[in-house]
Amino acid sequence: MGRRRPGLKRARQRAGFNQEAFAFELGVDPSTVGRWERAATEPELWRRPKLAKLLGITPTELDDLLHDVVEGSIPESGKSAPAPRAGGLVPVIVRGESVWLPVDAESLAAVADRASLPADATTQSGGEVSGFAPSEWDAMSPLNRRSLLKYGVAATALPALGLDELRHVAQAMADARRYFDGTTLDYFRRQLAACKADDGALGPSKTLPMVLGIVGAVEEHARDVKPQVRRELLRLGADGAEFAGWLFRDIRDFGRTLFWYDRAVEWAQEADDVAMQGYVLLKKSQLAFDEREPLRMLTLAQAARRGQRSLPKRVQAESVQQEARAEVMLGATADAVAPKLDEARALLDAPDDGASQLGAHYNSTLLTMQTAICYTEAGAPRRAVEIYDDSLVEDRFSPRDYGFFLSLRAGSLALAGEPDEAARTGIASAARADSTNSRRTKQELVRVLDYLAPWSRRPEVVRLREVVTA
Repeated sequence: MGRRRPGLKRARQRAGFNQEAFAFELGVDPSTVGRWERAATEPELWRRPKLAKLLGITPTELDDLLHDVVEGSIPESGKSAPAPRAGGLVPVIVRGESVWLPVDAESLAAVADRASLPADATTQSGGEVSGFAPSEWDAMSPLNRRSLLKYGVAATALPALGLDELRHVAQAMADARRYFDGTTLDYFRRQLAACKADDGALGPSKTLPMVLGIVGAVEEHARDVKPQVRRELLRLGADGAEFAGWLFRDIRDFGRTLFWYDRAVEWAQEADDVAMQGYVLLKKSQLAFDEREPLRMLTLAQAARRGQRSLPKRVQAESVQQEARAEVMLGATADAVAPKLDEARALLDAPDDGASQLGAHYNSTLLTMQTAICYTEAGAPRRAVEIYDDSLVEDRFSPRDYGFFLSLRAGSLALAGEPDEAARTGIASAARADSTNSRRTKQELVRVLDYLAPWSRRPEVVRLREVVTA
């Protein structure tokens, strides 16, 4: 027999939510709510305060509902398995590497109160927990330790904090109105910057948990902080929400992508961050390219530029390029959009004030890659291949981005009538997509297979199909 949580379902219904509406409020799929109610999974720790608030109950009452598991219908998998106990992810050190390990409620309490984790699995030889010597960890009160663990403090950033700063961050988690200030904001900014720096190598599956923890902390505490802190906190939240949207885009979860992009716009509006609002419109235009909606892609890119006085020159440049790409998808020739591509290049080369970090990753190499995409979309794949051959060099890109552009090169080669080289390039792309969990790249490779349909029996093409569909 399977297991279920009838109390959790009844509480949702009493609060007036169906699964779809409840899921929307929490930023999850309806199927996720269903899994919670079937006791197949449990809500993440950082999500539970909002979950309790929506249900109109206390966190303690929510914990009781999550433990109120009874025998019921067989789960969808058809297998009977015990529901995971309440717990969370704890940052630890394994062989010198910072990792997150799932810990049940009992072990989590032990970590919080005694800082005791199995030495052979979770500590360095010196006995450190998440970058702290035992004396430092023990110097913090149990309340502070529980606050840090509850809100998912990242192991990678902990060693950068002194004990006083760490204690202050923990106090801010427990009493935002009194302690949440510039020190805590700086901590979360560093956390988010570290996530962005690692994304291209680690991929979304390893980056998303920390990013969602950051935006979850923002959402949880924005209503409690002092008024002068709220605007800066929401500005940070908008940055994190935009990045979360990108990560979901990379795994092709477009529903959650739009959810987080909309949340980024909402927070940016309240924070009076006009540049971020325009930047998210650009990101929505790029999502429209993924979905092959050129008209929406064009109007969103144009909307992003309406506030261009607030946008860094590099963001303006990418928006102009995006317009050019949309126009060729709508029927314009490569020669017709050449002036727009020249304008984008001029904007990118123009001096900027450097005050904003928006689009800091965007450079002439990326513009060159996007120019190649324009040529392919305009029906000139041979010109695109020439650009890729000149400029697509592995050490200029993160592993994820290099794999993605390899998939685009493979598509251009296929359209140019070079099936074997296209397939070999696609296989190399697939290897990098697997290592970084980039479903966006895998989807491009599915499109390459469509281009290669006339050569479907060639050995290299067969190999590519096997790799992509594995």
